[in-house]
Amino acid sequence: MPVDGPPPVRLTRYAAGGGCACKIPPDVLERVLARLPVMTGHGGEVLVGMDSGDDAGVVRVSEDVAVISTADFFTPVVDDAYDFGRVAAANALSDVYAMGGWPVMAVNLVGWPGDVLGEDVLAEVLRGGAEVAARAGCPVLGGHSIQSPEPIFGMAVTGVAHPDRLLRNDAARAGLPLTLTKPLGSGVLNNWHRRTGGHSPEALEAMTTLNDAASAAAVAAGLTAATDVTGFGLLGHLHKMMRASGTTARLDVTAVPLLARAREVAAVGFVSGGTRRNLDWVRPHLSVGGVGELDLLLLADAQTSGGLLLVGEVDLPGAVVIGEVLPAQGPTLVLR
Repeated sequence: MPVDGPPPVRLTRYAAGGGCACKIPPDVLERVLARLPVMTGHGGEVLVGMDSGDDAGVVRVSEDVAVISTADFFTPVVDDAYDFGRVAAANALSDVYAMGGWPVMAVNLVGWPGDVLGEDVLAEVLRGGAEVAARAGCPVLGGHSIQSPEPIFGMAVTGVAHPDRLLRNDAARAGLPLTLTKPLGSGVLNNWHRRTGGHSPEALEAMTTLNDAASAAAVAAGLTAATDVTGFGLLGHLHKMMRASGTTARLDVTAVPLLARAREVAAVGFVSGGTRRNLDWVRPHLSVGGVGELDLLLLADAQTSGGLLLVGEVDLPGAVVIGEVLPAQGPTLVLR
């Protein structure tokens, strides 16, 4: 029996790309940022700036308080408006957690094609974002919106941390293990979802899970180095961390966890252009051994709201040791 009413809106059909796979390619971004002047603080001491490509900016404002600032937004990675809001909010909050902090406030960032997508759809996006922020204990206190040819949503988030307990991407030390707190594969599964309508409950669960517990566990364990795995893929973010720290990572490819069906959908071609650009960028810095192209693509898969990549071990469900940090030895990444 037919169901009355219009068919559900598929948000991904209104965007040329989706999620963190629509980031500016990392090599282009680095060339552009290299032209900018080095910033110094006027209201506080800059602890983390743009030089290492870390997840957020950090300024010390007192002896025991550092302020963390970040912003993240993208086009729809899933079709459902409420779920899009949840994923985008979890992703934006993640940068604060990746620095070892906790969020204290956020503002919405919205671009909306009001002539083709109505206000009810936008309200669902904002509702999803607000619910995830509330789960993080982070009030959403306003924002900014524009008319846009594609739907865009995200947040600018302010967090705080103790200056002596930050997690940074330039603080990796040789002799420590590498731990990943979420499985990979959201990029290929989101691309499959966008092109076929197929649904991965595992990918949605992973993308809407906050990295708060992972961050708190890392800080409690005395870890000092971390990053989150998002649009540049595991290989890209790990390369940036090793380069900034003057170290090399040895990765056990068989130990890296994958979401259900990720390998299957990647094998039949649901690999984004962003993932391929990630691999092209990092390939000169790889020692791949006998690792095949499919595995390389999955390791470079452009994640949305991925897990934390930690230098050290934590007692946390789902956290997996995937390799170790070595003294610098030529390539930043050695795969086995």
